[in-house]
Amino acid sequence: MKFDEKDSVSGVQQLKSSVQKSIRSKLLELYPYLESHIDQIIPKKDSFRLVKCHDHIEIMVNDPFFLPVEQVDKGAIKFVLSGANIMCPGLTSKGAKMTQVSKGTAVMAEGKQHALAVGVTTLSTEDIAKINKGVGVENCHYLNDDSIEFNKSETVKNAYLASPCPSP
Repeated sequence: MKFDEKDSVSGVQQLKSSVQKSIRSKLLELYPYLESHIDQIIPKKDSFRLVKCHDHIEIMVNDPFFLPVEQVDKGAIKFVLSGANIMCPGLTSKGAKMTQVSKGTAVMAEGKQHALAVGVTTLSTEDIAKINKGVGVENCHYLNDDSIEFNKSETVKNAYLASPCPSP
C-alpha cells in the first residue's frame, strides 16, 4: 500500500493541551524506559496535530528508545532497505542481535547507528532462534520508502509512518 498524503489524509486538527498531557502520560505508562528521553521525543512546547487517515496508518516517533530493537547482519541491509521482510537467518547469524520483543520492533543493522526499518515480529524470539527459517519480522516501513515524503510535510514532524502492519 503506497502512502499518498492527498489520498490518505482526510483531516488535520490541533489537540488540546490536556489531551497532549494525557498522551505523554500514557506513553510513559506503556514505555517506562522512555522517561529519560520523553522531552526529546515530545518537547513540552510543541503542539500535537491529529492527522486523520483513511485505511490503516500507525505513527511511530523517530527515537531509538521507543521500540525494542532487533539487529540484522550486514548482508541483510540492502534487502531491508528494498522493503524485504527480515528473514530468521538474518537475525541469528554472526553480527545479528535479538532481544525479547512482544510484537513491534525497530530494525537496526550491524555497524549502523540508525534504524533501517520498523516491523512486527511473526515469531517469538525463541522460535526465530530455534526454527531459523522463514520470515522473522514483517517489514512495515523502511528508510526512504514512500511514506517519508509525508513526513517531510508540515502536517507531521519527527515521525515515521508504519503501514499497513497490524497494531502491536
